[in-house]
Amino acid sequence: MTEKQPPVDKEPPTRSGQRAAYMDEVKYSLSLLTKNKLVLGGIIISAFFIIISIFSNVIVNPASAYNTINYHNAYCWNGNLPSWGTQATTCPASLNYPLGSDGFGRNLLNMIILAIPLDLSIALEIVASALAIGIILGAVAAYAGGWVDEVILRVTDIFFAFPFLVLALVFAAVLGRTIPNLELAILLVWWPVYVRLIRGQMLSEKNKAYVEALKALGVSRWRTLFLHLIPNSIYPLLVQATLDIGGVILTFSALVFLGFSPSAALPELGNLAVDGIGQIFTAPWLIVIAGLVILFISLGFNLVGDGLRDVLDPRLRR
Repeated sequence: MTEKQPPVDKEPPTRSGQRAAYMDEVKYSLSLLTKNKLVLGGIIISAFFIIISIFSNVIVNPASAYNTINYHNAYCWNGNLPSWGTQATTCPASLNYPLGSDGFGRNLLNMIILAIPLDLSIALEIVASALAIGIILGAVAAYAGGWVDEVILRVTDIFFAFPFLVLALVFAAVLGRTIPNLELAILLVWWPVYVRLIRGQMLSEKNKAYVEALKALGVSRWRTLFLHLIPNSIYPLLVQATLDIGGVILTFSALVFLGFSPSAALPELGNLAVDGIGQIFTAPWLIVIAGLVILFISLGFNLVGDGLRDVLDPRLRR
């Protein structure tokens, strides 16, 4: 009989091997993103609006575009297509307004270029803040359990008991008509979703074997929570946050549309839609074009969220 050979210890992976494995993982993730043509289209749409936001002040001079008010050119159109019927007022030949003008006689294209970074920055601030609040409260609730979990859940239940738009309207009416107050009103109704998401992930994650191993090694509860449990539970929240960017823009525009605009002259997509609803038969381009921009921003980030879900879902990576 031949003697059994002792097991040979595997050499630990070298730094170059780890780098190669990481690059393979990145390539595979990119292949998952680009495999779906709808997701690829969402990436292109989102990248387009992000680039517009970054370079908006280069494309359009905010001071001249925002303050150039000429009521003689209000609601005029000089684009080639479409004609919008006989109700549309023709712009003077000297003006180059490819998308017509708003109620203040300003170039609508310039107003939309200035409105995109405002709406996107508001959406990113609200989603990032809600995500941070949700992660902290939801993780603490799931890991601590007991009365802490019960108190946090009951508070979130109070917010879920009301339609979020109605509750946001109440907060906006109480806080006042300024952009920071409108952001706070939306944030106050947006964070409970993330609390429930992270709590559900944490409840399944904290019962895994590696958590028991960390306890046996004497790792503190806070270190286990913030360095191990939260990083392993956060992926569904990142997908939800991407999907929520479009939803926040729609909600903010809805608040402005319903009369909570800080200023009628503010270059914001909801503001432009408000101006257009009163002139829907004489200047239909206002509400149509502003609405289409909101639609495409929401669509782009929703498609990106679907792509992130494909990349981060372990079942789809097998």
